[in-house]
Amino acid sequence: MPATVNSVVENSIASEIGICTGDEIVSVDGTKMQDMIDYNFLCKSELITLEVKKNNGDTEEIEIEKDFDEDLGIVFESAVFDRVKPCLNHCIFCFVDQQPKGLRPSLYVKDDDYRLSYLQGTYITLTNLSESDKERIKRMHLGPFYISVHTTNPELRVKMLRNPNAGKALDNLKWFRKNKIPFHVQIVLCPGINDGEELERTLNDLAKLKNTVLSVAIVPVGVTKFRDDVLKQVDKICAEKTVDIASKYKRVCCSDEFFLIAQRDIPPAKYYGNFSQLADGVGAIRLLLEDFKRYNLPVKIEKPLKLVFATSYAAKDAICRIAECLNKIENLQCKVCPVKSKYWGRDITVAGLITSDDLIRTVKDVEADYVVIPSVMLRPYSEDFLDGKNLDYVRKMTGKNFHVVQNIYSAEEIVALLNE
Repeated sequence: MPATVNSVVENSIASEIGICTGDEIVSVDGTKMQDMIDYNFLCKSELITLEVKKNNGDTEEIEIEKDFDEDLGIVFESAVFDRVKPCLNHCIFCFVDQQPKGLRPSLYVKDDDYRLSYLQGTYITLTNLSESDKERIKRMHLGPFYISVHTTNPELRVKMLRNPNAGKALDNLKWFRKNKIPFHVQIVLCPGINDGEELERTLNDLAKLKNTVLSVAIVPVGVTKFRDDVLKQVDKICAEKTVDIASKYKRVCCSDEFFLIAQRDIPPAKYYGNFSQLADGVGAIRLLLEDFKRYNLPVKIEKPLKLVFATSYAAKDAICRIAECLNKIENLQCKVCPVKSKYWGRDITVAGLITSDDLIRTVKDVEADYVVIPSVMLRPYSEDFLDGKNLDYVRKMTGKNFHVVQNIYSAEEIVALLNE
């Protein structure tokens, strides 16, 4: 795919020189680019020449003089300009393979591209990492990366990822350490497979890599009703044991779900360090609760206001604590309505997988001035749910006003609602 411009930042260099949506950046200083890594490197100079193929088919060369490292203000359609490296695994727990037909096409894409891991924080397995990839990583000293390890037992990893190359994981991680390339680790915990003694083996192996491992996130396997095998969901006993094992090691954190399943309190902020794996649900609840503490809430608001928080079951306890505090404000009524996932099955409890119809079913009969939902229910930069329907459809079916919280780790937008 070419380096196609998706949008241009207002008042940026790109806007001043006439770069438009749909234009293609063919080269920088005569060099064609594989991805945003090349683009960022080539654009650091104070004087550069862009070759631009305009959306009308014309080609231009544009000389630009700028400050060193100054951004041009171009947002591309993709972070890679050639073919995305596909996932070659067939993981026993792969969520993509658990999805029914009919969802938006992007949900069926399985990538395993080290460039996207570096640029966007996606997880990679290293099973398709070539020697030329390693040479480029070493030469450009890229990092940190986000790596799905799951287990360091070679035979077990081959079995879990169903890929003969999967057994080389620990060798690859040792190469990263030798070349001082830092990385974060993800472990998807599958009860009876890579938990217990196998988890301890994995964490011991990772501990030997010392500070090259920036963090380890342990997350529970997600099991939908569309599976046709016997993969087990994490239960209370497994969650308790996993939390206890993880507590023995530095920089190892369990996701919020483990504490909820184990019926234990969410740990204090210091447990999560710098909250480096929030996207994996590690510390999101604690960060929201800590942020809420910093607001001085009013004793009373001028006009009566009814808020309904439509949330996932995973976040229910945190939102209930916030709602309890808000309900002390005169003229304000808050209610928490966790959304049951009829679409995926009862074991799927995260907001990012809530469908439009499940949301409608939850809120259609509640009374509210606003229904508050987190932005992760929607596709980024859109109002589309993962089942292809949008927020306008939900508004029409429920007759409700919706407020989408963009920063789900902060209570700022919730508090701001009180003054509207």
